[in-house]
Amino acid sequence: MLWYHSANMLSTTYLFFSLDKDIVIRYNRGVDANPQLMCGRCPASLEALRSYARSLCRECGAFPKFLQEGISLEYILYCDESGQNGPKYSDFFGGCLVSSKNLFEVTNALDAKKLELRLLGEVKWTKVTENYLSKYIELITLFFSFVKGGKIKVRIMFHSNKDQPSSTAVRTADDKYFKLYYQFIKHAFGFRYQNTCDPFFLRVYLDQLPDKKEKCAEFKRHLHNMQNTSDFSRASVIIRAEDIAEVNSHEHVLLQCLDIVLGAMYFRLNNLHKIVQYGTKKRGKRTIAKEKLYKHIHDQINDIFPHFNIGDNTGSWGDEYPYYYWTHPYRHWKFKPN
Repeated sequence: MLWYHSANMLSTTYLFFSLDKDIVIRYNRGVDANPQLMCGRCPASLEALRSYARSLCRECGAFPKFLQEGISLEYILYCDESGQNGPKYSDFFGGCLVSSKNLFEVTNALDAKKLELRLLGEVKWTKVTENYLSKYIELITLFFSFVKGGKIKVRIMFHSNKDQPSSTAVRTADDKYFKLYYQFIKHAFGFRYQNTCDPFFLRVYLDQLPDKKEKCAEFKRHLHNMQNTSDFSRASVIIRAEDIAEVNSHEHVLLQCLDIVLGAMYFRLNNLHKIVQYGTKKRGKRTIAKEKLYKHIHDQINDIFPHFNIGDNTGSWGDEYPYYYWTHPYRHWKFKPN
């Protein structure tokens, strides 16, 4: 690491600058036992930090470029949403998280399985039929094998229509959508409880946002600034602006599998498995196929957490609070608005 310094010969204060001036070490000779780190972009912010590896400025969110170059850990977060207005449960948001070291293995295996099953197009919940049921079951079984193995983490958020905001909470539909999405990304995976001291990059891939370009851009700016919150800065989570993107789910198999899981939860929690065909008392073949796929997904979750209740918050299952928010491979969050 290369540094240059500036010092007044009549003073005991030494300032050492990184070459890109992203960070400054302030050292008072003969006074301070330990040097202090200053943010080069925000000189007014001065505090003693425990290690260079956690040198994220709490004022401006800057993370030293020379430290970023040495970071090898990266997580990719795929996000999707479904069913903003269900008959019983609404505002479903889902995400799956995979580390960069596992991404190639996971996506290659899932893509290969799709090819083997001759699922050549995009797989999604709305395409589930009786003819394709066995193929979807095979694919989702492979997906959950990676969840059980700790290589994929899945989170689902929703709320009961019985739980409404207080009368003083005035929100437009657009305001609610983006605020809920923000809360889901910030809290559902428990990034603040990740139990290492190593900083990591977080890429956020969003399925196409259903709103105007300006509103979507504003939402992405809020996601970028999320790294400046106290929870994320203490956990050394770094979100670069260029790492937040809307993507086409057709090109990302993990988003496709997430869509199936998210759709299955919306389907069952809203009792859509009970719908009968018009003019009859019989359910349609597609409805029956979807219920079978949901039951298979529920069985996969039960392998992780026996007797899993899909309609409530996932408990601790004996793990230490609050770290299970980060460590659990699969969790549900029944969101209750204020």
